[in-house]
Amino acid sequence: MNFSRPGAIDLSALKQPAPRAAAPGGGSYVIDITEQNFQSAALEASLQHVVVLSLWSPRSPQSAEFNDVLARVTNQFDGQILLAQVDVDTNAAIAQALEAKAVPLVVGLVKGQPVPLFQGTVDEAEVLRFFSELVTVAAENGLTGRAQPAGAPGEEAEVEAPADPRFAAADEAFGAGDFTTAVAEYEKLIAQYPADVEIGERLAGVKLLARTSGADLQAARKAAADAPDDLEAQMLVADLDVSGGHVDDAFDRLIQLVKRTTEDDRENVRTRLVELFTVVGVADPRVAAARRALASALF
Repeated sequence: MNFSRPGAIDLSALKQPAPRAAAPGGGSYVIDITEQNFQSAALEASLQHVVVLSLWSPRSPQSAEFNDVLARVTNQFDGQILLAQVDVDTNAAIAQALEAKAVPLVVGLVKGQPVPLFQGTVDEAEVLRFFSELVTVAAENGLTGRAQPAGAPGEEAEVEAPADPRFAAADEAFGAGDFTTAVAEYEKLIAQYPADVEIGERLAGVKLLARTSGADLQAARKAAADAPDDLEAQMLVADLDVSGGHVDDAFDRLIQLVKRTTEDDRENVRTRLVELFTVVGVADPRVAAARRALASALF
């Protein structure tokens, strides 16, 4: 996810084209995006047609409802736009790459380049205007392809599970961009339900966002290079590397740090590394390899 972040394009000056027909035969131009398929389904797809990223969270009802608005408008464009929905709770690296401070956040992708659209919600007519103008911008840059519908006629919509009321306070804080409060609420929950894997995953993801929010990667790398024994500097670079998709680099940095530290320092680094294992996913083969390397470093 190493793409640049150009300034927002002034879409308001462009002429608004007429809206297109609804998706033929009930097909849908809406997909879910994860860190695993982001490269192919979003970045590479945007070389063929317009992609719109909707960053949302099931812990923010407002962002979930706004996805319905975005989907209705998207399907009017008959494939000129593909809406890619990103759950930031389970895809922290994408949220970090786009510098998401709160959800909903909507960003266009044109030939791999992000086009900031809007933070927060707007009404349906405004979504249509922005999307229409985005298609015009893309056409002016030679991007005129169409996506294939993701849903076939007659498919039943997936029924989402109801929100867990335990997460209400953390959800509200996260939706407002208050990571500190969200972390505190999840820590309360993990103390009550220490075996709940979902709480642990949510806590690890929000803590990563809290630590990396506003951090500058180049400045962080320089600070770490200038002070190789500064634990916080080294761990921040590892956090940023995981957020940016450089998982192996992050793991190796912290394992090397484990090898040259002792006692409390070593335990702090080990704890951070295990937390990053949770963020990446315990089933990820890179985590399994890093766990073996960590065990070797410790013993």
